[in-house]
Amino acid sequence: MSESTTQHLPARRYGPEPTARRKRSIVVGLAVGGAVATALGIWIGIGVLQDPVQWKDVGFSVEGPERIDVTFDVIKDPAATAECTVHALNQGFAEVGLARVTVGPGTTRIHRETVPVATQELAVTGLVETCAIVADAD
Repeated sequence: MSESTTQHLPARRYGPEPTARRKRSIVVGLAVGGAVATALGIWIGIGVLQDPVQWKDVGFSVEGPERIDVTFDVIKDPAATAECTVHALNQGFAEVGLARVTVGPGTTRIHRETVPVATQELAVTGLVETCAIVADAD
């Protein structure tokens, strides 16, 4: 057996030998990339938290071919007023009913609403398309 048991890779077979400067460049590049990814995540998170109104579909009840009741939660500042658009969809995902509802102001941040939506034919689902804060009519 030889005195040296370390094996060396064939010269230049896997590219040039890494230098200390190249290793530092890789470490710095990874650190900068990580910092940018962290900053982007924080920015997106703050944007979501600053959304003035959010909603969550809770459920629906088909009351027949002419009506569906849609239940949803609206999360907003208790003093604010929001307007939500609720859709009823048929089996082919076509809109068969539409309702707009005003939510608030209230005493709590989360409001649960159940809205009856008149339909032109049997709806198989109902959901909130959008909610937006409306300006006060002072």
